[in-house]
Amino acid sequence: MTYCVAMRLHEGLVFLSDSRTNAGIDNVGTFRKMYAFENPGDRVMVLMTSGNLSLSQAIRQVISDHVTPDGKTIWTVGNMYEAAQIVGEAIRIVYARDAKALEQFGIDFNVRMIFGGQIGNENCRLFQVYSAGNFIESHDENPYFQIGESKYGKPIIDRVITPASSLDEAAKCALISMDSTLRSNVSVGLPLDLLVYESGSLAIRRFVKITEKNKYFQMIRGIWGEQLKHIFEGIEDPVWNAPDPAQPVALSLAGDRSYPVRIQPPEELRVAGREDAPLQSVAQENGGGQH
Repeated sequence: MTYCVAMRLHEGLVFLSDSRTNAGIDNVGTFRKMYAFENPGDRVMVLMTSGNLSLSQAIRQVISDHVTPDGKTIWTVGNMYEAAQIVGEAIRIVYARDAKALEQFGIDFNVRMIFGGQIGNENCRLFQVYSAGNFIESHDENPYFQIGESKYGKPIIDRVITPASSLDEAAKCALISMDSTLRSNVSVGLPLDLLVYESGSLAIRRFVKITEKNKYFQMIRGIWGEQLKHIFEGIEDPVWNAPDPAQPVALSLAGDRSYPVRIQPPEELRVAGREDAPLQSVAQENGGGQH
């Protein structure tokens, strides 16, 4: 499987991808999923992929070679929107060529991509591209995209990242997001590729391949877990049946009783004297109707 995340900020772009692929629990491989298209001084574009690896690699090759009807390539288009169109067209070319044959072997055409960068004086732009070749663009209301196993690393990004976040803050947040995913899903794994692009530089200046020996990532993994535990232990336990409604940690109030929907046991199995609250059947709760 895969986890990739990219963030579009006022200062630039952050890209992070893992490198694990799975064809079963006993067939785990390492393939890098981040590809950089760089012509220093003119353009920097980054592609990250998830889904079927053979399809992703085929699409990447088509992106490199494709020439549009008006003679443009990924290296000559005038803006990132046109570059994203070439990515989408490359997906459709591979689909038209391979999808039907793959379907005969029970293989779905399954790819998703994140594509972003900067061309000339245009602002940095970031896109998420789908299996049909269509895409959406990141804006300030949603400054990041994820593909693959996104659910584990999403909460920290939602709480921390805004377009005004610095590149270093975003890189740190992306690594914490990845660590959360690594801890919860064995189909995502090291090494990682981290690329931080500074707006206007038109060159790749900050890139690192992160292995289990990387000191900063080791520190992130240790401190994040310790701090989460420390914060958790610092939150007070809930108070049940609190006498004072103003009590800040009151989970329930005395006299304000509520009950779950109870399913009555057969009459012959009921224990005498053990009914703590009036019993209520599912039928009673729903007004005797069917559901």
